[in-house]
Amino acid sequence: MTKPFLEAHWSHVCIISYPVPESLLKPYLPAGLELDTYHGHPHVSLVAFDFEDTRVKGVAWPFLTDFPEVNLRFYVRHGAERGVVFIKELVPSRVVSWVARRIYNEPYMRCKMESNVHRTGDGLEVDHTLWHMGKKSTIKVAATRDPPLPVDEDTAEHWFKEHELGFGRDRAGMTLRYHVVHPKWQVYKVEWAEVKLDWAGLYGPQWKAVGKTKPTNTLLAEGSKVTVFPAGKCSMGVRR
Repeated sequence: MTKPFLEAHWSHVCIISYPVPESLLKPYLPAGLELDTYHGHPHVSLVAFDFEDTRVKGVAWPFLTDFPEVNLRFYVRHGAERGVVFIKELVPSRVVSWVARRIYNEPYMRCKMESNVHRTGDGLEVDHTLWHMGKKSTIKVAATRDPPLPVDEDTAEHWFKEHELGFGRDRAGMTLRYHVVHPKWQVYKVEWAEVKLDWAGLYGPQWKAVGKTKPTNTLLAEGSKVTVFPAGKCSMGVRR
């Protein structure tokens, strides 16, 4: 049996999803895949959460076990399989970013950032703050104090949060597929959310319009232990 590459607990997973034109995603689409759509539209999701108790190949590296991440991803199909592709993954650690880029060809970037979880009598608020090129960005999601609950499979929350496959490219341009395993996440009842993001600065000028788009869905998942298995070449992948 293949041993996990990465094990960690992902907590307070904020997922804010926006409809975007196909043309915006085509340059990031690995060979052999097609865009998946929700109600006929491709989407990207801004995902903010905390890594906790992180272990790479069973090893917990000092000072690299607990850290926040903010990533931008979109949704794809490989035949009947559904999965995600990452456009960029932001972390505060230079070491994590360097290793992910140089060794695993993952689109990581180091960014000064912090996260906070505030619990009050009214509920729960999760804040992520980023600084890039002198500009500050914030992601905030607030939920009621009700306990998290499971959601039905025909809901938007389920569609955006449950994916067992991730896809990427190796340095030769071949499509890679890896498995991400976790129990189905329960979600909090979201009261409000606020995103003030430097889309153009973080992702490129072509992304500026996304910041003016109303999200299709905003959710806050409780999170869980997550296990990621090593990537392998995708059978339908061909060199571009």
